[in-house]
Amino acid sequence: MKIDCYLSEHCGSYHQLRENINRALAESYLSADVEYHTLQYDEAVARGVKGSPSIWVNGRDLFGIEGSAGIA
Repeated sequence: MKIDCYLSEHCGSYHQLRENINRALAESYLSADVEYHTLQYDEAVARGVKGSPSIWVNGRDLFGIEGSAGIA
């Protein structure tokens, strides 16, 4: 499994997100290749990222947020 986490430069959720993902994987006895990406607004739009943080599993937005791409 591949997990990509996208965060804006100013998102304060990195440490909590990392802890939550590690805990969820351990409790589920799963392993994954997890990467954390810091994006600027233009990069988020280009990738279709619609929030910060955003979690994508195997190339799909885990939460499928509606609306325009971009992060603040």
